[in-house]
Amino acid sequence: MSKILTGIISAIVALSMSLTFMLGCGNPVNDTEYKVYDNVILFIGDGMGENHLEAAKQKLGIDLNMETFPVRGQSMTNSILRITTDSAAGGSALSSGMKTINGYVGVSAFDPTASIIKPVLLTEAAISLGKSAGVVTTDFTTGATPASFSSHTSSRGNDADISRQQLESDLTLIWGGADENITPENAAENGFTYVQSISDIEALSSGERSFGQFNYGELKTVQNTEVTPTIETMTKSAIDILDDNENGFFLMVEGAQIDKYCHDKELDNAVVQLAELDKAVKAALDYAKEDGSTLVVVTADHETGGVTYSEIQGGYYCTIGSHTSSNVPLFVSDEAAGFENGVAYENRDISCQLALCLGMEKGAFPACVPVLGKKEEV
Repeated sequence: MSKILTGIISAIVALSMSLTFMLGCGNPVNDTEYKVYDNVILFIGDGMGENHLEAAKQKLGIDLNMETFPVRGQSMTNSILRITTDSAAGGSALSSGMKTINGYVGVSAFDPTASIIKPVLLTEAAISLGKSAGVVTTDFTTGATPASFSSHTSSRGNDADISRQQLESDLTLIWGGADENITPENAAENGFTYVQSISDIEALSSGERSFGQFNYGELKTVQNTEVTPTIETMTKSAIDILDDNENGFFLMVEGAQIDKYCHDKELDNAVVQLAELDKAVKAALDYAKEDGSTLVVVTADHETGGVTYSEIQGGYYCTIGSHTSSNVPLFVSDEAAGFENGVAYENRDISCQLALCLGMEKGAFPACVPVLGKKEEV
C-alpha cells in the first residue's frame, strides 16, 4: 500500500473515531473507587420501566428479587441526538458504551457498515481478558438486544449477517429462539454444538461451546415444557457452563417479551414475563452470594407502553404501544461497584463502568477497532 493511500486511510479512520467519541461515547460512572470482579452478569428487561415493576407487584402479588439489591438508580435511555431509542440503539449503548442511531447494531453512528471502525463490545472486551462470554435471550437469537452483544451491522433486520457474525464469534454460548439461519451443520462448522432442548444443555461438557435454538413460541408464552427451558433455567445453566473458566465470565441475559407484550398493550402478559426474569435474577444473585466475586446488574434498554396508574382503569395499564423516553430502573448487587443510590446514569456510562468492573484498564473502554485498510496492511 502506498504511503499516500495509507495516510488517507489513517485520516478517514481518525475522523470517524473522533466523531464517534465526540458525540456518542460514554465515560465510567466512577473510575476511582470500584471493585474488579471475576464475573459480571447483566440482565436487560426489554421495555421494563419503573411502573412495570409496580404493575407486577400489584397484579401478581409478588415481591421482586431485584428490589433487594443494595444499589438502586436509573438509566437514561435516549439514543444519539436525544431521540427516543429502540432496542438496537439501546442495546448497543449498553454493550459498547457508545450512543448510536436507532436500528444500528453494535456500530458507530458515523459508520453503520463498520467498514472504517468497529466498536468493541462488552462480550469482546471480556474475551480479550481471557474470560468467557455468553448471550441468553427469550427473543430470537438475532433479536436486536442479543445482536447488540454479538455483532456489528447497519440494521437490526440483517438476520443473516447477524447470524454469520455470531457463528464466527468467540462466544462460549448464544441461546434463544430458533433462527432459520442457524443450522446444526453451520453451528458445527464454527465450533458450536447445536442445542434445542433442556436435555441437550444438560449433556454439554466442560468447555463445550453451544448455540441454543429453542421454540420461540414457548419462550414467549412461558409454556415451557421438558424441552424448552425457562429464562431461569437458561441463566442457571449458562452460569454453570461459563463458570468453568478460571478467569471468569461476562453474561448478558435478556427478558425480551416484556417489550413485545407492551407493544400490544398486553400488560398482564408482560408482568408475567417480568416475574420470569426476576426468577433468573434470583438465580444469579444466589450464585453471586456464594461465589463472592460476581457482580449482578439489572436494567432495561428503554420503557415500552407508557405504563401508568389509573383508578378508572383499575390499576396499571399501557397508555401507548410504543417506546418512551422515560428513565428505567437500574439495580446493582454490590455497593463496591462504583454506582450510587438514587442517581440516573446514561446507559452508555453504565457499560463503561461494567468494563472497569470486568478488569479493563482505565481508558481502554469504550474503544473502536480500525477496520479500513486492515486487510491490505496484513
